[in-house]
Amino acid sequence: MVQNESGRPVRGPGRGTYAVGDERRSRILDAAVEHFAQWGFHASSLARIAKDVGITQGGLLHHFRSKEDLLVQVLGRCEENDRDMFFSHAFVSAAECYAALVRLAEYNGTRLGRTRMFNVLAAEAGDPGHPAHAYFARRYVDLVEHMAGPLRQAVAGGELKPDTDVVAVSQETAAVMDGLQIQWVLDPDGFDMVGRFRAYADRLLRSVTTAGTGLPQEA
Repeated sequence: MVQNESGRPVRGPGRGTYAVGDERRSRILDAAVEHFAQWGFHASSLARIAKDVGITQGGLLHHFRSKEDLLVQVLGRCEENDRDMFFSHAFVSAAECYAALVRLAEYNGTRLGRTRMFNVLAAEAGDPGHPAHAYFARRYVDLVEHMAGPLRQAVAGGELKPDTDVVAVSQETAAVMDGLQIQWVLDPDGFDMVGRFRAYADRLLRSVTTAGTGLPQEA
């Protein structure tokens, strides 16, 4: 145990201190999602984010080195959460893969702010100089490969037709998901994002499976 100059033990920071820091960090990330969704990256202000959390900008910078660091942490947190919830295990079939994507669409339908943020930042990141450009470029490569893997296995196992272009199918699926999200954010009460994606996934599977089967009943 650490001792002071008089030889008496000095207690280190308790778990409560760390818990407070974790809770504050979480509140900063939540506030940043809302700000990035409303104003995009460049027009968002660390001072305004800090004010919403009830801390100073210096206090925010104690947890995140810069606005760029905060952005990367926000995106990484969202990605890690989605991966743990929906893609933490290997899919045994193409149908199971698409059932998981439907569940992801359902989950996205419960978090308007996060989905709006994603749309805004993805559009901004088309600029190679944007701090999220590398993230989104890598995200689409990883997403397509993550989908193409089980689809390749499904072709090899006879579930999908042998001439199925699994990369093209994966790229199309990613584009449809993101496009439906854009339409839903513009009209969250009137546009059925989940229903549209479920119908698309079922229709796609029926067109590429050897047996002409679609989504599992529970999807």
